[in-house]
Parts: sequence; structure tokens; C-alpha cells
Amino acid sequence: MDSEDSNQAFLRNGAARSQSAPWLIIIGIIVIAATMRAPLTSVGPLVSLIRDHLHISNTLAGMITTVPLLAFALFSTLVPKLGRKYGMEFIIFISLIFLTIGIIIRSSSGVINLYIGTAILGFAIAVCNVLLPSLIKREFPNQIGMMTGVYSISMNLCGAIASGISVPIAVGLGLQWQGALGLWGILSILAIFFWLPQLKKRKKATINNLSANQSVSVWRSPLAWQVTLFMGIQSTFFYVLITWLPEILIHQGLSSNQSGWFLSIMQLSLLPFTFIVPVMAGRMASQRSLVAVTSLLLMIGTLGLIYGKPSMVLVWIIFLGIGGGCAFSLSMMFFSLRTQNAQQAAELSGMAQSIGYLLAAIGPTLFGYLHDVTNNWTLPLFVLLGATILLFVAGMGAARNKFVS
Repeated sequence: MDSEDSNQAFLRNGAARSQSAPWLIIIGIIVIAATMRAPLTSVGPLVSLIRDHLHISNTLAGMITTVPLLAFALFSTLVPKLGRKYGMEFIIFISLIFLTIGIIIRSSSGVINLYIGTAILGFAIAVCNVLLPSLIKREFPNQIGMMTGVYSISMNLCGAIASGISVPIAVGLGLQWQGALGLWGILSILAIFFWLPQLKKRKKATINNLSANQSVSVWRSPLAWQVTLFMGIQSTFFYVLITWLPEILIHQGLSSNQSGWFLSIMQLSLLPFTFIVPVMAGRMASQRSLVAVTSLLLMIGTLGLIYGKPSMVLVWIIFLGIGGGCAFSLSMMFFSLRTQNAQQAAELSGMAQSIGYLLAAIGPTLFGYLHDVTNNWTLPLFVLLGATILLFVAGMGAARNKFVS
């Protein structure tokens, strides 16, 4: 298959958008987005139950979170090629089937099944991570900001809910950790059902405004690397906080119950901004002002954890949550705003998420290592403070009104 045919296959039925029911694909995107974080965020509160039941070490228990991130890093760059060859709708459909299989296997008894299922669902989520921003650019070229906001808030809201209800389901309802994790298979099955109508759109269409010459190698683009670094740093920031914020707060004198609530508040505080920021970014030629505000919020929140009074901790947590929501939304928007077509968006998304989630997989481990060496959280938090400066520098480059080339 030559390059032009590949591009056309990647954009199958793009010319027939007006003949389809837009609400079908909107609902499909919302439900798929809901499945992309809940299977991951539901694990954290259950780690102790899983560890005690399977008699595994803390290191192995921590790998339950690391394995999907490594799957994202390894597989993301291959996803655009699959999308070009077989069509985005079909590849997303297949990934939802594998997501369901992974959830079922992970919820079966045994250590081996736990990690095999976790790896499978990680590879499946990697597909949706890469292709959904590209799909939004193709299907909604004039509403990229709004649709990215809808997609982001669905993903983050369901992720926050999953964190909160995992323990009540496992303990309160007596379903154990297997039932609490397996429950999300119902959501992935619903996603399969709602995505079925999109498979009818897999007939070829002629795309007159796209040629092989418009395809670029994102790996040789300085702008693409700036977007990638922004994505990687914000991902690292998020997963470091998800992993270690409760421990940091306990060290500062809060109870484990209070620290858990503050983690939930951080995730809930970012939700409105995962919708507002994409809409704002989509109306701007350059997003540098949003990058500056985002970096400032994260810097203030981190400085608050280092020097702030314990009585003000809620304020610092909210700053971190809002800043994290802004950073995530901007990274998703850059995939569309810095590219000229859906294929380029998928290639940039694949590159950025591959490198980004590799950094995210390393970040929590490095953060914990620095704590073990120094026996306090000051140095790790200063490293996180340095990350906000790097985020600002990368973001100011990524926010320029340019396309990858």
C-alpha cells in the first residue's frame, strides 16, 4: 500500500461525515473516554488488599500501576500505523474488545493473571489514548476544543469516581478486589456496544485535501519534541502526585483517611478545567498565556507543600489539581492544534504519549528513591518544583501558532 492510499485508509469515510448521526459518535467518544482511566485509577485504593491477598511485595504491588504506563510507552508509536492500515474506527473497536478481555483476566485469581490482564488492558488503552484526539480532529474540525473538553472531563470524572468507590465496592459490598476491578468490564462492554455503529463507516472515501507530501516525520520536528516534553512532564507530575501525595500529607501530620480525601479533592478540582481550558485554547492562535498560568498554579501548589502551613494544605491541593487539569487539557489540545490533519495528529499523539508515559513510569520510582535516600520529602518536592520550570519552557514552545514540520 503506497503512502497516499495509507492516508486515505486512515481517514476512511471522512468525506461522509455529514451523512452520519453526530450524536452517535459523540456518545461513543464519551463512553470510550470513560473507560480509559477508571481501570487504572481503581487500582490505587485496592493495592493493600491485592498485596495481602496474593502475598506479594510492595515492589510487585507498585508494578500494577507501572505496567500499563510501560505498555503506553511501548505501543503508542505503533498505533498510528495500525490506524492508517485498518481505519481508526476498526482499531478502536478491537482495542475495546481487548480492554474487556484484559479486565476479565486481571480480575481472575492469581498473580500471573493479574499482570497479564493488566498488560493487555494497558495496550488496549494505549490505542484509545493515541487515536481519540486524532478522531476528534477529523470528525469535528471546527469544534476541537469543545470535543476535547467533553472527552477529557468524561475520562477524568470516571477516573475520580473509580478511585472513590473501589474500596466501598470491595469491602462494603463484599465483592473483594476482584469484583471491584472486574466491575469496569461492564463499562467497556457498553463502549463496544455504542461504538458498533462506527464500523459501518469503514468504506473508502476520496480525500482531495490530503496528499503524501503533507505527511511529516514528527520525530525530526523541534515543535513535536516540545509538545512531547510538555506531555511527558505533566504526566510525570500527575502520576507522582497520585502515587505519593497521601504519604507526603501523612508526613506533614494528616491522618491516612484525611490524606485520601485530599487526593480525591485534587482530582475533583481539576474536572471543570479539563472542559474549560480546551475550549479556551481552541479559540486562541497561541496558548502561551494558558501555559504560563498552568505553570504558575503548579509552582504555587508545590511551594505550598514545601513551605506552607498545614492549615493551608487544602489550598495547595486545589492549586495542584487545577494546574494539573490545565496541563493535561493543553497536552491533549496540542496534538490537534499543532498538526494539519488527522494522520499527523495521530503520529504526534503516538510520539508524545510514548515518551510521556515512559517518563511517567519512571517518575514515581525516582521520587520514592529520593525520599528513601534523604528520609524526607523536601528534595523530591524541589525536583517537582524544577519540573514546573521545565514544563513552562517546553509549553511556551509547544504553544506557538505553528504546525509540526
